[in-house]
Amino acid sequence: MASYTLARRLPHSLGVAAIALAGLFTPAQAQERDILNVSYDIARELYAALNPVFAENWAEETGETLTIEQSHAGSSKQARAILQGLKADLVTFNQVLDVQVLADNGFVDEDWQQDLPNNASPYYSLPAFLVRGGNPKNIQGWDDLIREDVSIVFPNPKTSGNARYTYLAAYAYALDKFEGDDSAAQDFVGKVLGNVAVFDTGGRGATTSFVERGIGDVLITFEAEVENIRAAEDEGAYERVVPSVSLLAEFPVALVRKVADERGTTDVAEAYLNFLYSTEAQEIIASFNNRVHDPEVVKATADQFPEVRLITVDEVFGSWAEAQETHFADGGTLDQVFRN
Repeated sequence: MASYTLARRLPHSLGVAAIALAGLFTPAQAQERDILNVSYDIARELYAALNPVFAENWAEETGETLTIEQSHAGSSKQARAILQGLKADLVTFNQVLDVQVLADNGFVDEDWQQDLPNNASPYYSLPAFLVRGGNPKNIQGWDDLIREDVSIVFPNPKTSGNARYTYLAAYAYALDKFEGDDSAAQDFVGKVLGNVAVFDTGGRGATTSFVERGIGDVLITFEAEVENIRAAEDEGAYERVVPSVSLLAEFPVALVRKVADERGTTDVAEAYLNFLYSTEAQEIIASFNNRVHDPEVVKATADQFPEVRLITVDEVFGSWAEAQETHFADGGTLDQVFRN
């Protein structure tokens, strides 16, 4: 287990204050604490499985009873909620930009991506396709998504980090296919968006539209969500299609220091984030069909994940900041594609 600590960066004055405050609590008062994990839309079941394991470990180490509250919605919506007052002790998002906006506003450390391994992303996934049993439309890759007979479901890239990955994955695929011709790539992505039957605000809403409302021929979402849906439904009801090329989807986590320091929860929030890199947690994360970094777990779960060529945002778009400015800002390429 890689173990980094954020505590090393706790200002000395706060450390002294924490020690002083600790002396004011009676043993009974110190035995119960709570933290809030603000996360993306489709991660609720994953963290519901992780939380009791960490709470048990924490109780064994400290004697404290810990309550871990969860909040889930579209990643960007969650970031805005924190800026508007939601008291998150930590965030577990699905996109760098949504953590960075918190850093830009003083809620998260400026160098938060260096605080934990793998760019502060304990696991990763990729946009993949969920099709109906038997794959009646024979959907095998990105090219099939622009066919006139194919109806697609994925969330709105304006409100969903999940959808931004899908948009950028399709765009990157098209740039590769058309040898860097940006006009051709825009036309390709425009056809993909033109086949979207409904733009929900978040990933879970898109799942509901596809599975419960029966809309569309293919749902595009994280591979983990694809497999979790298949596991929850009747055998053979759905199939997973992993395109030959997709986009690396990292899931960045960070301490919301501004809130955690105020609430006196910095130590437990840091421990929770480190726990996500433990073999114990990585096994749970992989059991929810996320790809992980722990070598032992990677080896044990190799058969679970098809091979795929993963490209990164940095490779194709420069950085998340550049992708945001070029594609998702008001008047950017996404708006142009929608208008056309």
